[in-house]
Amino acid sequence: MDTTLTETSPIKDAFNRPDKEVDASLRPPAFSDFRGQSKTVERLQVMTGAARKRGDALGHILLSGPPGLGKTSLAHILGHEMGCQVRVTSGPVIEKAGDLAGLLTNLEAGDILFIDEIHRIPKTVEEYLYSAMEDFQIDIMIDQGPNARSVNLPLQRFTLVGATTRVGLLTAPLRSRFTLQTRLSYYQREDLFHIVKRSCDLLKIRINDAGASEIAGRARGTPRIANNLVRFVRDFSEERGEGVITQDIAHAALELLEIDAQGLDEMDKRILRTLADHYKGGPAGLGTLAVAVSEEEQTIEEVHEPFLIQEGYLQRTPQGRVLTEKGWHALGIQPFLKDQQGELL
Repeated sequence: MDTTLTETSPIKDAFNRPDKEVDASLRPPAFSDFRGQSKTVERLQVMTGAARKRGDALGHILLSGPPGLGKTSLAHILGHEMGCQVRVTSGPVIEKAGDLAGLLTNLEAGDILFIDEIHRIPKTVEEYLYSAMEDFQIDIMIDQGPNARSVNLPLQRFTLVGATTRVGLLTAPLRSRFTLQTRLSYYQREDLFHIVKRSCDLLKIRINDAGASEIAGRARGTPRIANNLVRFVRDFSEERGEGVITQDIAHAALELLEIDAQGLDEMDKRILRTLADHYKGGPAGLGTLAVAVSEEEQTIEEVHEPFLIQEGYLQRTPQGRVLTEKGWHALGIQPFLKDQQGELL
């Protein structure tokens, strides 16, 4: 059977038409559209307001926190508020000094250079950022051996906005050069409720308040996860419902994804259950736990642990990871009784 898409194919038409539901951006364009992170937003509003009055570039800004909380969105909002271009790159892409020099010399006055995962910039390259951030110039070496020479490249006054999920991996000299260092935290359910409603409006999805609340409650305090859930629940409602996201539809869709009412997904529960079944609640080392659940150490540490620790399901101790009483209850298991030295009674 010929599966080539013809000119009249409805699938091809769907790809070709300017469908707002597919193309709409869910990123908030301005501070007034950004929900949550009130302290961080207020700090950034102070900086942008003062910089506009002076007619100057923003000071350098470091945004830290778990993935999916809005660091990239805030960088684009800063560009919108300042009326300047935002050039986006990431730490692993900048492998050598020439890569950094190319980025910096192409910036115009007032532009924002956003570096995601800035802690992953090689240390030899990071040192070139010091003079760029302080003196707006960069020295690079040309040629090698007897012909080697240093060339000083003046730069336009720019703003570096760095984003990191692991601020502790940044060196002290780089960290100290940021005018503002601010951390993003997990969102409250009310804020996620409004984010879900806004996303549904942009995507032309029909949803009632109960359905939005159900999604918000299982989104792990993270807007990116909330938006991903919205898309899946939309598909579920169209395939197995009447195209409207209600509480029952949202509940059924999220149960299919194995995301429970507390926002715990299948891997979260596997981590907790492994600690309970194999290690009697812990302690267990990160490497041991990663092997036991067949997951990368970095993924557990950066994706799963922050939520589990903040919500009180897990503790990180010098001896290893330990299941809390709330973690035992989430599994529906009675905790093992231990003495003060951690030995089983």
